[in-house]
Amino acid sequence: MCTLTVLVAIVVVMALLFDFVNGWNDSANAIATVVGTRVLSPLSAVILAAALNLAGDMFGVEFANTIAKMIQVDVKTVADQEVVMVIIVTGLLGTALWAATMTIFGMPISGSHSLIGGVVGAAVAAGGVDMLVGKNVAKTLLALMLAPVMGFFVAYFFYVALIWLTRRLHPSTMNQTFGKLQIASASWMAFTHGTNDAQKVMGIITMALLVGGFQAAPASEDQSEVALWVKIFGAMAISVGTAVGGWKVIKTLGYNLTKRGPPEGFAAETSASLVLTLAAWFGVPTSTTHTITGSILGLGATRGMSSVRWALAEKIVLAWIFTIPSTAALGGALYWFLALTMGVRFMH
Repeated sequence: MCTLTVLVAIVVVMALLFDFVNGWNDSANAIATVVGTRVLSPLSAVILAAALNLAGDMFGVEFANTIAKMIQVDVKTVADQEVVMVIIVTGLLGTALWAATMTIFGMPISGSHSLIGGVVGAAVAAGGVDMLVGKNVAKTLLALMLAPVMGFFVAYFFYVALIWLTRRLHPSTMNQTFGKLQIASASWMAFTHGTNDAQKVMGIITMALLVGGFQAAPASEDQSEVALWVKIFGAMAISVGTAVGGWKVIKTLGYNLTKRGPPEGFAAETSASLVLTLAAWFGVPTSTTHTITGSILGLGATRGMSSVRWALAEKIVLAWIFTIPSTAALGGALYWFLALTMGVRFMH
């Protein structure tokens, strides 16, 4: 039991570390547009995003409950419990390594893709595909793939409608009006980022607590499984990461991908926030990175294909494509390494 307690503690620490790295990379999701349009200074935008991430993290538990049921946790012995803990630890470690590397190189990646890839890779290495809860994995992956497409088209049509409705306004009036409105849209984006991303880590910690016997399962599926202290620590970790700010990622999304002013920034943030809010309504974990990037590309496309730096967009998409295979490989390799060097057993 002592070993199990240590493993659960390691899971909690590793999950919060990933939450920090996720906030570090994903700070660009909420503020890149408002910084790129120069409505807010980078420091003011980061502080705003961190505060609203904290608020959003405390709102709802649907995503967390989905992530908590991503792999089979029907364990019969303490040894089985320990295997699940090692799966989570190695999955989180592989995820954090990938997310930190991409942040250093200025590439916006999906924390959701990273986490799912790492944990799934470690789980398959430990016990094969039977370890996975297929319907939850499939539902999450489908939403993650659809997110950039939805962001693109919602932003495209939203901006076309916005331009038509405001066609009689002077450009200076447009910039002044939407500069103020963009603060509201950036706040909504930061809040929805909080409701989505920190809950993935809350789900991982909850899974560890349930498997380790440190938390009883709720009496019914309608009740929340996420403890209050898990919500608080998860919210704080991602907010601190956001406050640190992944400045290279912010530069990539805020300045380099496409040029835009306050009206375009408002359209991108509002469109992405709408998609993320709908995802939260249905309790499906969705990538905020993919959604806001798709929205930025969508509004850029309204001004012609040449207005988007497609070479950079291609690099971002390649980073997305390689995220799940890379984190799955890292998670699986780390589990095998521990199995070969420290005698960690496999699930049978």
